[in-house]
Amino acid sequence: MAEIERSGTRALEADPATLEWLRKVHATTKWTVSVCTGSMILAAAGLLEGKEATTHWSRLEELAEHGSTPTQARYVFAGDRLAIAAGVSAGIDLALALIARIAAEDLARGIQLGVEYDPKPPFDGRSVDKTPAPVLAMVRAALAAGT
Repeated sequence: MAEIERSGTRALEADPATLEWLRKVHATTKWTVSVCTGSMILAAAGLLEGKEATTHWSRLEELAEHGSTPTQARYVFAGDRLAIAAGVSAGIDLALALIARIAAEDLARGIQLGVEYDPKPPFDGRSVDKTPAPVLAMVRAALAAGT
């Protein structure tokens, strides 16, 4: 397989200045939050070592390379100040859970109502296990091509 170009989060995972900055600011944040493969940057910085973590399904097992325990959960609270969503749509779930934790559950419920967040996707394909093999192969090929 060809070497994947280091762009996006992959570039940041390998950038010492970014990782040092992240460790420095995390020491002062109330919450450090990531969505999708942003968790790979947190892991590369050492912030997820020894913690359960999640990320986009295509990179989930890579978390173990940084000392994390990969989980297929849509979102994870990894310790007192770390919150991670598996993918873009899971970011909405995490945002609501974080609002409930920081402010109040009723506020989170109100926001959920306000944005009419009641997902009913047209297909049951949230996970690799539920996706037909040809679709999975198509998505994996697109990811490998960087599209």
